[in-house]
Amino acid sequence: MVGERGRGDGTEDVEAVLDALYTTPPSGFVARREELAMAARTAGRAEDARRIHGARRPTLAAWAANLLLRSRPEESQRFLELGQALRRAHRDLDPGAVRELSDQRRRIVVALTRRTADLALDAGQRLSAAVLSEVTATLQAVLADADAADRWATGRLDNALVPPSGFPAGAAPARPVRRGPPSPPRRDDLARRRRERLSRSRAAADTAARERDERRAEHTAAEAAVGRAREHHGRARREAEDAEEALRRARETLRSAAEEERRAEERSRAAGDALARAEREARRAAREAQRLEPAPGDGPE
Repeated sequence: MVGERGRGDGTEDVEAVLDALYTTPPSGFVARREELAMAARTAGRAEDARRIHGARRPTLAAWAANLLLRSRPEESQRFLELGQALRRAHRDLDPGAVRELSDQRRRIVVALTRRTADLALDAGQRLSAAVLSEVTATLQAVLADADAADRWATGRLDNALVPPSGFPAGAAPARPVRRGPPSPPRRDDLARRRRERLSRSRAAADTAARERDERRAEHTAAEAAVGRAREHHGRARREAEDAEEALRRARETLRSAAEEERRAEERSRAAGDALARAEREARRAAREAQRLEPAPGDGPE
């Protein structure tokens, strides 16, 4: 079922984080991914951080298909159910059901491709004709192939899907093959195979370009981190030098204060000795004066 995941035990569910990440436009995907991974790492959720960091940046067509799924969940669910019915009709060899459902398929694929273009434009991304062609191919693959439908239903496509060659577009179930020598390949078969090879080549080129862009973005982020680390190291070195200079001046002040204290103590001891001598002399003089003082009644004759 198409839908949003909730939260876990008080922290944001990593599945919900990844769902939201894959609706981020490709141009901002790597920066947002690293921001979310860092937040998870800071919160002590190392495994969540690893999963978020491992998310691959989607192509523009894959992002648009993810946006359609998330923005229009009810329509997307009906589209998935149409694919189930159409695959069942082919499997059951029901020509009437195939024709009826194929008519719906054509109309709905066209309508959803236009809806995807509008959603992308609302999000600030104009989709080129080539990208819209990939969106259409992805929607056709979702209808024709159960595995493709399951992948799209996750809302985390990182590349456009390619419809399988075994699902004829709007045709009735194939008739039994006649016995006899194989017929030469028809021109439309050769053209279809060339289109499939071209689609695979484009997908591989897109994957390589996306990988290159991710590595470039990571390299740019790493260089910026190196610059910040160098600046921080320079500030720390200057602060350490200032602290060492302050410590040197403090030690000089301490030595000066200790020397001043020593001299003051010497002056205090000297003053104390002088005071003791003066007190002794004062007591001696007082005793001598008292001794020489005439006794009462001893006046002059």
